[in-house]
Amino acid sequence: MTSMTKDAALTPEQLAEVVAADIPAGAYVNLGIGQPTLVSNYLTPEDDVTLHTENGMLGMGGEAHGDEVDPDLINAGKIPVKETDGCSYFHHADSFAMMRGGHLDCCVLGAFQVDRAGNLANWHTGKPDAIPAVGGAMDLATGAKQTFVMMTLTAKNGQAKLVENCTMPLTGVGCVSRVYTDQAVFLIEGDGRVVVRETFGCDFEAVQELVPFPLERSE
Repeated sequence: MTSMTKDAALTPEQLAEVVAADIPAGAYVNLGIGQPTLVSNYLTPEDDVTLHTENGMLGMGGEAHGDEVDPDLINAGKIPVKETDGCSYFHHADSFAMMRGGHLDCCVLGAFQVDRAGNLANWHTGKPDAIPAVGGAMDLATGAKQTFVMMTLTAKNGQAKLVENCTMPLTGVGCVSRVYTDQAVFLIEGDGRVVVRETFGCDFEAVQELVPFPLERSE
């Protein structure tokens, strides 16, 4: 397990460990491309979580390294992965049917922006020269029973990615229930309320200074 302290902002690996600990036993989960793929490395057989990937695999394990690598076993981000006991394979059309049919308990996605209503923007910045990359994000955000977002709290320009209203093209509407960032975990309550569950390397007041709308403290 990664050594995690609350007196510093979290690394992507430490944040992945926080997310993994919140996934309930028995859940069927899809991990998005980028930081969310790290979550697979912090799930054990005892956690009883089944990972799904949209390129047609159910029962995906953690990242494969060295002699573990099989070039035919990759996740949607083309990262080599391991199998778990009972792993199965299928056509990607069937995989998307699982996503769209409401068969996934949770998905973990990256984001450009999330707003206080739980709207998600993660496929296009809206800039004319930007390359759109929707993948299966719209299907996951719409079909999964819960959508967790894993991202840095601020963009490269220092602006918060948790915003009053998304200004980038939306991936899903009102779909996000939790936002995991390097500086804090946020609970999206669905009525415009956003609760700070815990902070890393800062306090509530510091997080509030970054986020452009009123936050609430966890009780």
